Order: sequence, then structure tokens, then C-alpha cells
Amino acid sequence: MSNPETYTLLLVDDHPMMRRGLRQLLDLEDDLLVIGEAGNGLEALQQVAQLQPQLVLLDNNMPEMNGVETLKRLREQGYKGKVLMFTVSDDEADVRDAMRFGADGYLLKDMEPEKLIAQLREAMQGSLVISPTLTRVLAQALRAPAGASQLDLTDRERQVLKMIAGGSSNKMIGNKLGITEGTVKVHVKNLLHKLGLRSRVEAAVWAMEHMR
Repeated sequence: MSNPETYTLLLVDDHPMMRRGLRQLLDLEDDLLVIGEAGNGLEALQQVAQLQPQLVLLDNNMPEMNGVETLKRLREQGYKGKVLMFTVSDDEADVRDAMRFGADGYLLKDMEPEKLIAQLREAMQGSLVISPTLTRVLAQALRAPAGASQLDLTDRERQVLKMIAGGSSNKMIGNKLGITEGTVKVHVKNLLHKLGLRSRVEAAVWAMEHMR
């Protein structure tokens, strides 16, 4: 058994050298434990079902089944853990599809190792993690329907929305506002409905674009 404060990870990338480098990097951290690797999407589905990692670090550009399709299949088979795309692709369609199929973040491979480690930890705490250069791409890809307006939101819902955009988890929002996590969930559900959005990821991107 691993320490309760240790997060378990599965690395999915078709390049062995990339997986080896990531494993060596993560092995230096006491709270991040790599428990498996996969070289393609089908292997990833099997490994996740067998190992149940808390986080999957998933490349997109893989043969046979790309990362976005793998993500979709993972969610369809009921995987509830964190999935972070870790790729060289900043294509708008890839970013949009990853977010809409349930990714918890989208990171580019050109980031500094120390930043990657920090982002993994933030994701495990419930934060949305996105490479800064992708904010504009996400804003373009995940626009809310015409007519959506923050004027429809209550003051509390606007507070919650701003904090979602800042990457805060429901628990963090509740602590900061002095309300329960359950109450935060109700506010999130209501603001998503009012804005015609489907996820907190889309809400975060909408807020980045409209609440400056």
C-alpha cells in the first residue's frame, strides 16, 4: 500500500524515451508514484482497468488510437480519476475535444519539468490545469452559446465562477467563501445551466474570455 498522500500515475506515450524521462523525473518526488506505463491507447485502457491509477498523463499523437479517443473511451468505461493531456499539439480541435470528453487539464510538452510537477499536484487537488499559451485557444474553442451573459448570474455565482477560472476546486472555493462544498456544487450547477455550458472547464474558459 502506498502512503495515502501519494498520488498514483499511469504514463501513456508511444515514445519509450519520453516515458522513461517522465518516470525518472517523477521518481524524484515522494508524493508522485508511477505504477504503470502504456505505449498506446488500447494498452492504456487495459492498464487503467487493472491498476486504477489516480491520474493518467496522456499523450495525444499516438498511432491506432489517439489520446482524445483514449480519453473518451476511459470516461465511457467509467474511469473517474484525473486525466491530463500532455502533448505537443495545440490544435484547437484537439483542445476542444479533450475538454469536452472530460480532460482535467491540457499541458504542452515544452513546459519546464518543475512546472509539470506543480501542475500534476494542482490537478490532484481538483484544480483545472492548462498551459498558459492555450488560454486563447480554449476561449475560441469553447465559446458559450449566443446570449449567455453573466448578468443572469447572482453575485455569489459570479464569485464562484471567477474562482473556478482561477483554478480553484469546490473545496477551496467553499473554504474561501465560508460555505460548504455541497453549496458550491449547487452554485456551479446553477451557473452552468444559466450560461448553457456543460462543464466547469467550459465555465473557466468562458470566464477568462468574458470576466476581465
